[in-house]
Amino acid sequence: MTAEARAGAPAVPFVDLAAQQQEIAADVVPDVLEVLATGAFIGGPQVAAFEQEYARFAGTRACVGVANGTDALELALRAVGVGADGEVILPANTFVATAEAVVRAGARPVLVDVDPETLLIDADSVGRAVGPRTQAIVPVHLFGQVAPVEELLPIAVACGAAVVEDAAQSQGARRFGRPAGSLGDVAATSFYPGKNLGAAGDAGAVTTDDGLLADRVRLLSGHGSRVKYVHEAVGCNSRLDAVQAVVLRAKLRRLEGWNARRRAAAELYSSLLEGAAEVRVPRSLPGNEDVWHLYVVRVLEGRRASVQAALAEAGIATGIHYPAPVHLTEAFSYLGYGPGDFPVAEAAAEQILSLPMFPHITDGQVERVAGAVAGC
Repeated sequence: MTAEARAGAPAVPFVDLAAQQQEIAADVVPDVLEVLATGAFIGGPQVAAFEQEYARFAGTRACVGVANGTDALELALRAVGVGADGEVILPANTFVATAEAVVRAGARPVLVDVDPETLLIDADSVGRAVGPRTQAIVPVHLFGQVAPVEELLPIAVACGAAVVEDAAQSQGARRFGRPAGSLGDVAATSFYPGKNLGAAGDAGAVTTDDGLLADRVRLLSGHGSRVKYVHEAVGCNSRLDAVQAVVLRAKLRRLEGWNARRRAAAELYSSLLEGAAEVRVPRSLPGNEDVWHLYVVRVLEGRRASVQAALAEAGIATGIHYPAPVHLTEAFSYLGYGPGDFPVAEAAAEQILSLPMFPHITDGQVERVAGAVAGC
């Protein structure tokens, strides 16, 4: 046991959701009580207000609130015409929900490798993967770092595909001054509680400048119906509820400040760990203003397990995002890929380690974590 652990030093959590809830409680409680009193649980003024506010924040003309981020991505894909016999290109190192949404939309995931420096989708690999059935390309803004969408747009135009951003981890991030979620044809985001903008349960949204796409998403998310019992399409039931909208509105007002704190923590981590042996700190693409949903280092020489164990002994929580690329999961073995097909993503999966990151993290906590990592 380390000296800090023996001395009873407070644990450093991986994320601290309670601090966020305490900060917004005074704003949230009256509005939640109003929702309970009025019975406007689904839709209503709170949802409409949040959709308008988030559209402004994301720099788009429209936002459609839905039940969760996976639904948001599926609905965005369906809205641009993804369906049976189609293919959708996405990076191998993403949360499995990206690929799930493609399958749920009726298409086949086509995986590509990623840039070895940023672990973001590699445009050259996308260009080689395009085929006659390509219906969409999905850049993932992994860990709150914006993918180079501008490199994918010409590829998409050339093959007649849509660019559908997976912006689930990037609320407030920007690339060359433009917000994530406004860079492609349409974008999906998640408001899972641990996200930079997190609800008090599951929630998500689709953002776009295209009013017809927004209208299509809204139609599909409400059982394919605009008028009760009149069904134009086979849809689903995926709607943002009013209580989640109340929480999201309160947090959205604070999000720029919270993201600034994440950036400061990331800068401190990087400055403290830059010279650490066998540890690589994350790099931002030129032109990016990232929001560090996760701060992910790479521990080299096969030492990740021992480093993670030592941090746990010191009372420091960590995570691995994600322990296996999509093609090496059992669920997607049917795609026919195997070990060695995406070497960058596979190597990264053996090295990545997510350190504590949340807007209320203190400099002292960052210094303690960095010191523990450097001392391993």
